[in-house]
Amino acid sequence: MKAWVLAFCLLGVLAKTPEEWKSRTIYQIVTDRFARGNGDYSPCKNLKDYCGGTFKGIQKHLDYIQGMGFDAIWISPILPNTPGSYHGYAAVDFYGINPHFGTEQDFIDLVEACHKRDIWIMLDVVANHVGPVDNYSKINPFDRSEYYHPYCPIQNWNNETEVEWCWLFTLPDLSQEHPYVRRTLISWINWIVSKYKIDGLRVDTAMEVPKDFWVEFTKSSGVYAVGEVFNGDIHFVSKYQGPLSGVLNYPLYFTLKDLFAYDKDMYEARTFMESMKEFPDQKLLASFVDNHDNARFLNIQPNIKRFQNAIAWSLVTNNIPIVYYGDEQSFNGGNDPENREVLWPYLNNTDSTMYKFISEVVSYRKRHQIWNYPWIERYADHHFYCYSMGKAMAAFSNTDEDITREVTYHPYEEGEVICDIFWKEDCITVTNGAVEVVLLKGETKLYEPKNP
Repeated sequence: MKAWVLAFCLLGVLAKTPEEWKSRTIYQIVTDRFARGNGDYSPCKNLKDYCGGTFKGIQKHLDYIQGMGFDAIWISPILPNTPGSYHGYAAVDFYGINPHFGTEQDFIDLVEACHKRDIWIMLDVVANHVGPVDNYSKINPFDRSEYYHPYCPIQNWNNETEVEWCWLFTLPDLSQEHPYVRRTLISWINWIVSKYKIDGLRVDTAMEVPKDFWVEFTKSSGVYAVGEVFNGDIHFVSKYQGPLSGVLNYPLYFTLKDLFAYDKDMYEARTFMESMKEFPDQKLLASFVDNHDNARFLNIQPNIKRFQNAIAWSLVTNNIPIVYYGDEQSFNGGNDPENREVLWPYLNNTDSTMYKFISEVVSYRKRHQIWNYPWIERYADHHFYCYSMGKAMAAFSNTDEDITREVTYHPYEEGEVICDIFWKEDCITVTNGAVEVVLLKGETKLYEPKNP
């Protein structure tokens, strides 16, 4: 008990607060798919099994990540899993390290190397379920049947009770109502954060666990915790901010897909952003375009300019942005596991179109510290949308036609010169209270004062 209290006190000193996380930009990694540690660049033979990525592989390529400006890494679950579960969401031992990724010391070394570079670690954790086993005695420490809900598959995702009590596929569903399970999970999250000096958490399957549990879990962790609530309904998803620090912004994910993959009316963005006010603090939500659970954007819509619009919006908005590994190399994989491609053949390619694009946008976000400013709509119509945060003004389009708009509601002074970050010579002087925005064939532009 004394050791646990000491760990909690130490955690309170080291922990990064939700407020501090607002300034961070996150790069999401599936450890098994990012980089091998032995220099082997050969292809993966089977994306449904382990491909060989390791902690050492990540550590060796931190320059690649930091070169895009990222200062946080979301790393996939690190616990030992059932055979073949390279993704990490089928744990069998809550106190071990997956040997496929390396040793415990390898992980400690990775965290230390990241912290020396001021890169924070966001650890993916699962408190809803364990891996599918034929005997619960194989699970440490939840080795009895009484620690689980009786088997029933989730069939009605609109029934909250069923979602919280039944099983996701064949994954044994932990009973957080059981005193031992609850106490152990709440103690465990404090232990793992303290032991490995974790800076934040991505919480898997948050909607499948009662919200009151997440209140205790988040408090015990002592760090920013962003939950996965895989749902596009803002009214539903917003209920989980409070029990958790924030949530993955799936409502925005679906909206960006509608706007830029399916070319829907840009006026939808106005309606969407108005409804986002249901969240207590939008700046603690996490925005994203791709992740490991969904087919990549470019698989749905191969137009690179549409992709750039979506990526720029997710990076320059009032959320904590996440970019999924491989987006910087224009990966276009379909549904799982095709969207979990191996990255190592591309780790020397820092000149790709999207690598340079993302680097520019991340730098822009940091330069203007947009997390310190309110999000303000400036102009909207069927194919054009413009908003600002401070002196950073973003303009988007979802048509292949050239468009010109006179933006008269903007954050600049008369006579001020503003320039697009992608084409340094593309500058505009504010004249008669207006900014003339020209977008060519579906491009996006990010403006800033020429002499800030």
